[in-house]
Amino acid sequence: MNVRRRHISAVALTAVAALGFGTLTACSSDSAAAGDTGSFDVVASFYPMAFLAERIGGEHVHVTSLTQPGQEPHDLEISARQTAQLEEADAALYLKGLQPSVDEAIGQSPIATKIDAAELTTLEEHGTEAGHDEEHGDEHGTEAGHADEHGDEHAHEDEHGYDHEGGDPHIWLDPVRYAEVAEGVGKAFQKADPDHAADYRKNTAALVKDLKTLDEKFRTGLANRTTDVFVTTHAAFGYLAERYGLTEEAISGLDPDTEPSGARVKELQKIAKEDGVTTVFYETLVSDRTAKTLAGDTGLRTDVLDPVEGITDHSRGEDYFQVMEANLTALRTALGAR
Repeated sequence: MNVRRRHISAVALTAVAALGFGTLTACSSDSAAAGDTGSFDVVASFYPMAFLAERIGGEHVHVTSLTQPGQEPHDLEISARQTAQLEEADAALYLKGLQPSVDEAIGQSPIATKIDAAELTTLEEHGTEAGHDEEHGDEHGTEAGHADEHGDEHAHEDEHGYDHEGGDPHIWLDPVRYAEVAEGVGKAFQKADPDHAADYRKNTAALVKDLKTLDEKFRTGLANRTTDVFVTTHAAFGYLAERYGLTEEAISGLDPDTEPSGARVKELQKIAKEDGVTTVFYETLVSDRTAKTLAGDTGLRTDVLDPVEGITDHSRGEDYFQVMEANLTALRTALGAR
């Protein structure tokens, strides 16, 4: 297991092990009751965590997601019913730093097994409004992965209270880091539910293999491109950009609801012209208004780059892998990959 450099406590590992899984149909419904299902019951915070639980747990688990399909996960406020679900579940799987209300609810819950996926890989700081310095120096701030001149005031906590002091939480958009998390969850399941350890081991290995294949598709698909720069509505793709040598320029910060400054908009217009940017990407769960305004002002096209925070009827695929491959297709077109 490629774990984060800081020590993972025995409590955290035991917590993961208690995670209950089921189908993503079940995890997409707030009405799906946790507890007394005859399976290992897990409450997942949002889709990427539920997807892990589904793939690794297989038939032995029942999954309930706190975030509904189509709901922007950053905006989630835990209801009394969901609090009760947490108390009845065997385990909770979440990603600390992304959903403050979830962090608080799980922290206060008596649930025996609590797993923070951020403990199973290495988190890094990615700026509120990412810039790049390799060609433009201080004129545009810093390259993706570091805070720029606009980021200091939001370096750890944005206006909605999202605490990113531990690092950028969007780890699932990097297939390699997501595989690290999968391996950690799988090992914890094996320890907590040894009667089904062989199945958890097999399911984890299959998932990790699929994620390695996805990583290779991105490496190959983006190898020959005319530009490294892409523009997004919010800074969700820092890990993906870093993994494949790209530069993400975000209109907003880690919080998708943050309005960009006038200076940032002008900066992006200049970057687009100088770096051959063709596309402004927006998301399925967030308004496209800002992206389309910027694109209209700069004569660029718009397209979807999905942070895979939830699957809806508007998603370009039915699961994580299908949407990520759609993202690859969109990036190849935008970056002029051949």
